[in-house]
Amino acid sequence: MTIPSKTRDLADRLVACEAVATKTTEPGKSATLRVYEKLRDGLSEFVGTAGFESIASRALALARTDAPSLNAVQVSSDGELHGLGQELGEIENPIDVDKDLAGESKAGEGEIILIARILGLLLLFLGEAIVLSLLRITWPGTAFDDHNSENGRKA
Repeated sequence: MTIPSKTRDLADRLVACEAVATKTTEPGKSATLRVYEKLRDGLSEFVGTAGFESIASRALALARTDAPSLNAVQVSSDGELHGLGQELGEIENPIDVDKDLAGESKAGEGEIILIARILGLLLLFLGEAIVLSLLRITWPGTAFDDHNSENGRKA
């Protein structure tokens, strides 16, 4: 199952936003991990801890088909991500991007795929309007209005 380009673009945008913010706020954490944690914190309030853990676990299983190096990553019962590398320089099981997508990966490809899979499931289960609303709350000041809905209207 391929990731829709709109969902992939949204994942790229969120990680890019955090990459810029990481330079000034928490330089020790990867941008992807910060995106994951923000999604977990914001969505756990909406769907509960078990609900987010379920979505994250399913997204991880889907992402592993595109990025086999994610096999070392696990989602705990509270939705916390393990094996991705909580702090830069402390990566227990670093992602081998050479194995992802037939060796044609760029750095961070597996992580982007994971975020895109989470977003894809959220869009499927909650709908675009709710997901974009939650993203606007989590990333205030970031424009998500150019992410058009399926019926041609802006969310």
